[in-house]
Amino acid sequence: MKMGRANETKRTRIWVAAVLACAGMLAQPGLAPKQAGLAYAQSPVPEAAAHVVAVDSVGVTVSDMDRSVEFFSKVLTFEKVSDVEVWGSEYEHLQGVFGLRMRVVRMRLGEEFIELTEYLTPQGRPLPADSRSNDRWFQHIAIIVRDMDAAYRRLREHKVRHASTGPQTLPEYIKPAAGIKAFYFKDPDGHALEILQFPAGKGNPKWHRTTDKLFLGIDHTAIVVRDTEASLEFYRDTLGFEVAGESENYGTEQEHLNNVFGARLRITSVHAAAGPAIEFLEYLAPRDGRPAPADLKANDIAHWQTRLVTRDADTAARAARERWVSPGAVRMPDSTLGFRKGLLVRDPDGHGLQLVEKR
Repeated sequence: MKMGRANETKRTRIWVAAVLACAGMLAQPGLAPKQAGLAYAQSPVPEAAAHVVAVDSVGVTVSDMDRSVEFFSKVLTFEKVSDVEVWGSEYEHLQGVFGLRMRVVRMRLGEEFIELTEYLTPQGRPLPADSRSNDRWFQHIAIIVRDMDAAYRRLREHKVRHASTGPQTLPEYIKPAAGIKAFYFKDPDGHALEILQFPAGKGNPKWHRTTDKLFLGIDHTAIVVRDTEASLEFYRDTLGFEVAGESENYGTEQEHLNNVFGARLRITSVHAAAGPAIEFLEYLAPRDGRPAPADLKANDIAHWQTRLVTRDADTAARAARERWVSPGAVRMPDSTLGFRKGLLVRDPDGHGLQLVEKR
C-alpha cells in the first residue's frame, strides 16, 4: 500500500509539473496560484494534514532586544505592537528550554509581523561566525521595497553589514524571477535579511499599490533545505501547505546575491491561506552546506521559529509527532503571546515551527 501511494503521489507531481511547463510560467513568491493564473498548481490537502490556516509571524532569537528593536524600527520602519516578559513551566515546555525567562517583542511592517525573543535566562550560543547562505540553519525574511536604489542607500547610511556584494537584478533567462531586484544583508546578530523589489506583473498585486512608504511588508521567509521532496512531504502532506511555484536559479547574479560561488538553486514556494509564503532553497550546487546542529536550542541565536496557526493544536501535534521539541501541545496560562495552546516542532532540516491554536 505504501508503494502504491508513493507512485500515485509521484504521478500527481509529474502531472502538475507538466501543466506548469505548458503554461510557461510559475507563481511568484507570496502570490497564490489563482492570482497567478495557476489554478492547476494547487495540490490537494491530505485528510490527515495538520491544517495550517495561516503563517502568523516569523520569529528569531536575539541577544540584545533594545538593539534589535532599534534596528528594525529605525532602519526598516517596523512598528512595535507588543513587548512582554514571560516565564514559567508552560513556556519552558513550549520552547524546550528549562529555567527560561523571555522578553518577546512583536513588530509589524505593513500587514505582516515578526517576533523578536531575547532569553534573559538561560542565554544560548551566538550565531556561528562562519555561517554561509547554503548552510541549512540559514533562514531569512524577504522585505518588499518600493525602490531598491533608495532602500539600498538607506541601508548604507545605517552601515548595515552586507551579505550580498550589492543589489542584484535577476536575468531574463530565469523567467519566473526575471527582473526581480534583491539584496541580502544582516541584522545586529548576523541573521540574514533580504530586501526585494518586484517588477510590474510579478509578485502579489499588493506590492504594486501606490504608496510613499519605502519598506512595504514581508513577502516570504526562505529556508535552506537538503531535499525539496522531503520538505514537501512535511510542509504539504503533513501541515497542509499548497505549492505556489518553482524555479531554478543560477548565474553570476544569483551567486553574488547569495554570496556562494557556483550557486545553483531549486526554489519552491509553498503557502497557507493567509500570511507570508515559505520558500525552500535547495542548493543543487555547491552541495557543501552544513546541517543544522543536532543540539540547536530555541535560545541559540541561530534559532528562527515561524508561527503557524492551526485549527486544532492537538491534531497538529499528532500529525507532526516525530518532529516535537515540546512534549505535545502545551496549554498556555493566558493569552500573553497571542495563543492559548501550541507546540514547537522542527522540520526535516531543523528549522523551528511553532504550531498554535488561537481560540
